Amino acid sequence: MSTAGTQTANGKMPRQIPYIIANEGCERFSFYGMRNILTPFLISTLLLMIPIDQRTGEAKHVFHTFVIGVYFFPLLGGWLADRFFGKYNTIFWLSLVYCAGHACLAIFENSVNGFYFGLFLIAFGSGGIKPLVASFVGDQFDQTNKHKAKLVFDLFYWIINFGSFFASLLMPVFLRDYGPSVAFGIPGLMMLAATIVFWMGAKKYVHVPPAPPNPHSFTRVARTALLAHVEGGSRPGLYVAYIGVLGALYAFYSIPDWGFVISACTALVLLLAFGSIGTAMQLERARGIHPDEAVEGVRAVLRILVIFALVTPFFSLFDQKASTWIVQANTMEKPSWFLPAQMQALNPMLVMLLIPFNNLVLYPLLARFGMEATALRRMTAGIGFSSLAWIVIGLLQLSLDSGNAVSIMWQILPYALLTFGEVLVSATGLEFAYSQAPVSMKGAIMSFWNLSTTVGNLWVLIVNKSVMNEGVIGKIAESGISVTAFQMFFFAAFAAVAMLAFGLYAKRYKMVDNYRKAEVGKV
Repeated sequence: MSTAGTQTANGKMPRQIPYIIANEGCERFSFYGMRNILTPFLISTLLLMIPIDQRTGEAKHVFHTFVIGVYFFPLLGGWLADRFFGKYNTIFWLSLVYCAGHACLAIFENSVNGFYFGLFLIAFGSGGIKPLVASFVGDQFDQTNKHKAKLVFDLFYWIINFGSFFASLLMPVFLRDYGPSVAFGIPGLMMLAATIVFWMGAKKYVHVPPAPPNPHSFTRVARTALLAHVEGGSRPGLYVAYIGVLGALYAFYSIPDWGFVISACTALVLLLAFGSIGTAMQLERARGIHPDEAVEGVRAVLRILVIFALVTPFFSLFDQKASTWIVQANTMEKPSWFLPAQMQALNPMLVMLLIPFNNLVLYPLLARFGMEATALRRMTAGIGFSSLAWIVIGLLQLSLDSGNAVSIMWQILPYALLTFGEVLVSATGLEFAYSQAPVSMKGAIMSFWNLSTTVGNLWVLIVNKSVMNEGVIGKIAESGISVTAFQMFFFAAFAAVAMLAFGLYAKRYKMVDNYRKAEVGKV
């Protein structure tokens, strides 16, 4: 392992952390600056060739397809970093791809193909570095100062929202007053600044090298478990994995109906889900062929993936605040100077307030009453608060559908509930994912954490596609509520069920500690 002079086994805060935090603040301004004006830009400018009654639906489809890409490419970024280039090199070079994507958005404001290519580059660059920056933060800590890691992960999440807050306030104004080239160009300059700041700290970081080829890796242990024969026994786990393969093929076969992105992501999810279940069923067959440590490592990863899977409904609710909630805000009463997309600034502002409030007031207060706010308990509650937020947003939609004039200020309540849920789920999940991941799979596990957002947005696309069926629309109409309101209450119920399932599984989950051991004497 290559370590920098700032790393000592003395329990202090690593001095290189500010470079990573500053990089993250600029990068998040860049990302949320373009993301939060994407839906309004698509509706008002890029998709004018589409009939007006279909434009909003197509804009939402493009938005969630883009988000799926952003959270799909972490798989590639994590694999490249863990196996070939290391975290630092992968982050740096993909950041340059990221900058090129922003340039395309600014240049091709009137070209659908050019603009979509820019979105692809941003999804590739942003998604590729997403799991690595967070795990790169974790690499700067060891057993002597790991108690400070939670503070830094909270600060990491706080700076994300600091950048998002100002981007959400300013970018809609720049889009309105100066046009798309300037509005998309400014986030590009911020991403360039982020890349330069990250490069400036290169000699100060702890660099954990890529893992060498491992004959006892996760995939090799899983393959052994699935294919191993037992005398006189069958291979039920392998048959389960085959079901996943058949399901993936069916997903691809349905491309004309679903679209490539939905089909490809559904296929991947089916392969991962059924392959993991099959591996778990036969994992003990890998003992003897692989060391016990490797087998138990695979078991730990499979348990983590269950947690990640149960979090996906939260992300299906959370990311719609930048699409469905903005569309609703367009129909609400508001001052003439206020832009609906600026409501997005409420989310990061509340995050910046809630993170210190939770750490300094709420969690200590709960502890005084004998209630420990463990990571999994916080995440369970967070999913529940997201469900409450969507119940409120659904009630607002019912009022709008009845012809009532509803002030946009009423959206403050669902934003507050959803943001509280976000702090409990997302900020907690970053540190949870890193601490639970085996050392050789830090990048990959963080990629799977980000993949949960992909799956969450996949749920959105599937639900939206499903309700565009005449039979379904007819059934919803019989209930007396609009399709939009029905979808809102559906997602609220979806999250409520997920909260119950998550809470039940969390009771059986045993936490582990996978931070690096201190290397005393290394400087």
